[in-house]
Amino acid sequence: MQITYYGQSCFKVNIGGFNILFDPFISGNDLASEIDINAIEADYILLSHAHQDHTLDVEQIAKNTGATIIGIWEIHAWYEKLGLKTHPMNIGGKWPFEFGTVIMTHAVHSSSFPDGSYGGQAAGFIIENDEHTFYYSGDTALFSDMKLIGEMHKPSFAFLPIGDNFTMGIKEAIMASRFVGVKKIIGMHFDTFPYIQIDHQEALVIASFNEAELIIPTIGETFSI
Repeated sequence: MQITYYGQSCFKVNIGGFNILFDPFISGNDLASEIDINAIEADYILLSHAHQDHTLDVEQIAKNTGATIIGIWEIHAWYEKLGLKTHPMNIGGKWPFEFGTVIMTHAVHSSSFPDGSYGGQAAGFIIENDEHTFYYSGDTALFSDMKLIGEMHKPSFAFLPIGDNFTMGIKEAIMASRFVGVKKIIGMHFDTFPYIQIDHQEALVIASFNEAELIIPTIGETFSI
């Protein structure tokens, strides 16, 4: 499984030849200025919630690629009106796609579209396929029901926010990793804005002290799991 990081919480995961893009916010991120969004390949775009720092480039990438947008009902309705392909879901539901099964999970966060209208509940995703089961938490606080994700789905790794202020910080992400039963954490939602700038070395030391493997990806980097 190959993973490419495009900044903030945006990752492309290649699963069995399918490109799955999470939360594309690239063109508005000064740290990702060298990324050409028109060169990004996507078969599916998974949106955890409607905030602009997760959706800014959805429309352009979806038009470029013909990707299907997967999100909660309100997100589906928003992008369907724009003439884009969508698949609606809601918390607790699952659906088998050609790359694997997607389960939509609860997340503790707010959600609204750029015009201020309600964006539905914030969500996370569990992806299950023959290669891996993994958890993409979306923007969230730590919550105890993450333990159920570990008990029911047994993911092998998790994408978790580490930037604090708007989401969990590194200490909460470590606890979240314990709840979901993973040692490997791929950090996200950090450094983009002053509020979420982190000390990378400190975060790595905290993770190591707690016997967790923290990956802090570099924008544009592709790595394998």
